[in-house]
Amino acid sequence: MQNQPYLIFEHNGFIYGLAAAVVQEIFFLPELTPIPESPPDIVGVINLRGEILPVMDLNLRFGYHAQEYCLTDSLIVIESKEFRIGIVVNQVQEVENISTEVIKTQLSYGREQVNKSSHFVSEIAQIDTGIVMLLNPETLIQYSQEKSENIQRIGDVKHQKNEEVVDQKITFADVRYFPAFCPNATPQEKAIFQERANNLKRQNSKEDLDKNKLPIAIIAFNGEYFGLNLEAVREFTDIRKVTPIPCTPDYVIGNMNLRGEIVTLIDIRTALNMSISVAGELSKAIVVQISDLVAGIVADQVLDVMYLNISEITAIPTALHSTNDEYLKGTAPYREKMMSILDLHKILTKGALVVDEEV
Repeated sequence: MQNQPYLIFEHNGFIYGLAAAVVQEIFFLPELTPIPESPPDIVGVINLRGEILPVMDLNLRFGYHAQEYCLTDSLIVIESKEFRIGIVVNQVQEVENISTEVIKTQLSYGREQVNKSSHFVSEIAQIDTGIVMLLNPETLIQYSQEKSENIQRIGDVKHQKNEEVVDQKITFADVRYFPAFCPNATPQEKAIFQERANNLKRQNSKEDLDKNKLPIAIIAFNGEYFGLNLEAVREFTDIRKVTPIPCTPDYVIGNMNLRGEIVTLIDIRTALNMSISVAGELSKAIVVQISDLVAGIVADQVLDVMYLNISEITAIPTALHSTNDEYLKGTAPYREKMMSILDLHKILTKGALVVDEEV
């Protein structure tokens, strides 16, 4: 029995997988620049450290309608046959080793199938989280269906000088509409998308990253911004069904089943002297791991992932210390506000808020 590593991600409620060997990078979706006359599924490009990288919308690639992008969408950079492209997905989960025994390469639909080489989904597997569709990166990038050529005709219309074209008809479906990126985003969301794009322009390769930069995830509590050391963050996830735990402190929200693993959700606002969220307001969870401790921290929003210059972190003046400042490493500017850098280890293991396996 052999295992093969796949990057598992969720898109439109379905689970997909890509061979881990073709995955180059993963980061939150930045602002895209649409390019006229590009293929219908290529929704724009980004400047990735000097490389102009085309970005694909999986919805359009699969023939579905495009959906509005959001700040929690991610971009997976893949490479096949020396060509790189970015793919927009809703949520990246993890790299999982899938046994070749559970991968089904042929699926019968009771009818003859033609052009099998053009299939985007090459294999299907059953894993703990359900059915995962394994994508063929080569087909995803390179395959061009001839029948789709009639989708885009506006550029093929021939105007004859001084002659009337009688049979020329252009319908709404023939015209490709190029809106601004995320036209319905709020000004704050647009600023975050733009800042991500600017950071990618300047960002060095992983090997050359400045040691004076701290990777952080930026989250929001009650309208205030906080930074978490990204090294402790395992993943971001939506909060679904939560099972309350009897006889636990108020900051323990309950347990959530995360692909077979039971994760305890906590609200660290207690340690920060902020009002605790109620169940109806729960939205996102950041699954963190410190040593053997795993917990899910609830938040209103996951705003961004970025590298913060350590020189920008300002210590909290001793004269201004308050009760919750012992859980803060300092403050730093983010957009129009100041964000607080959390000492996650101290929050989860010391003081009034302690999480352990018996919770």
